[in-house]
Amino acid sequence: MDIRKDALVQWARHCLEDMSGHSPVEGAIETVSGDASFRRYFRIRLNRALESDAELVSTQIGNCLQSTQFLLVDAPPEHEDCRQFVRIANMFRRAGLATPIVIEVDYEQGFMLLQDFGDSLYLPALQQGEHVDALYDAAMDSLIALQTGADCEVLPPYDRALLRKELDLFNVWFCHEFLGLSLSEQERDLLARTWTFLEDAALAQPQVAVHRDYHSRNLMIRDGSPDALPGVIDFQDAVVGANTYDLVSLLRDCYIVWPQERLEAWVMEFRQKAVANGLIEKGDETAESEFMRDFDLMGLQRHIKVIGIFCRLYLRDGKRRYMFDIPLVIDYVLTVAAKHPEMEEFLQWLRSKVLPLAQGKLAPILATEVNA
Repeated sequence: MDIRKDALVQWARHCLEDMSGHSPVEGAIETVSGDASFRRYFRIRLNRALESDAELVSTQIGNCLQSTQFLLVDAPPEHEDCRQFVRIANMFRRAGLATPIVIEVDYEQGFMLLQDFGDSLYLPALQQGEHVDALYDAAMDSLIALQTGADCEVLPPYDRALLRKELDLFNVWFCHEFLGLSLSEQERDLLARTWTFLEDAALAQPQVAVHRDYHSRNLMIRDGSPDALPGVIDFQDAVVGANTYDLVSLLRDCYIVWPQERLEAWVMEFRQKAVANGLIEKGDETAESEFMRDFDLMGLQRHIKVIGIFCRLYLRDGKRRYMFDIPLVIDYVLTVAAKHPEMEEFLQWLRSKVLPLAQGKLAPILATEVNA
């Protein structure tokens, strides 16, 4: 028996009935794939569309009620902050992004009733090579809207303390907990110096609103149109940080990899959009290479911390499927670090000591079924 699920479904039905003038709500409930948080998602498919009571709901919500399916969110309040979710969803929408409309929310129980964007994630379309340039162009336009239109004053800073906290996930969850590696004083010093270098690089970039997980599993194709701005989800951890952070999340995705030449073309396309919208200056002939360097170093910070996060999801939360993405993320770190002399000492240590251990630990996991 799933007490929270039953309570969520009953609550959602009552909400829909109230907003439709107490018309009975009938429909099937199905489980929707979860994410890396404690949230769970369910979908209600109604037998017929509801007629909203104009006196009870806004025009925006009334339009949502014309649909026959809605998303139900179970966000246990001891782990998740629905207030932050609602606040960021509304702020991003005001900036021009397509975030799901929050139809109703119960903060005390941790229940939300949302507009349903469906199941068309970017990732399968990208993997199949369908409308790739159009999808990325739309995603970059949405990112430009975020950086130009979001109210940064209400977002927390992606400061040195947070950057270091994230990087230290590599030390704790990958090195110590997963590999069983006890770091020496010299190794801890090496990591501290490397982390400081990456933090300095991030903090030196223009600071803008950052989604913080802007990738193909959090972007959705709306209404079957790859040219439309994507539906944006999982945005509640937004901060003010480096202007390349979301771009590297998008283009050096942890779930799909592109040839370097194609990736650099997209990076420069985004840079042109940023210049045209007054986010950065056009600069001289070295500006493009400097932007690419910023992109690289921000990606190193992100991917190093992601290795730690994936191990934590596996060891603490039992979410083993993320381990199958670690080889790609490690390859990103190796390839990008090799381009920057400041990363040489860390790279040599990673290759000589860490990777042999990691290969042995990962091999039995990768030999099993992905969804097992």
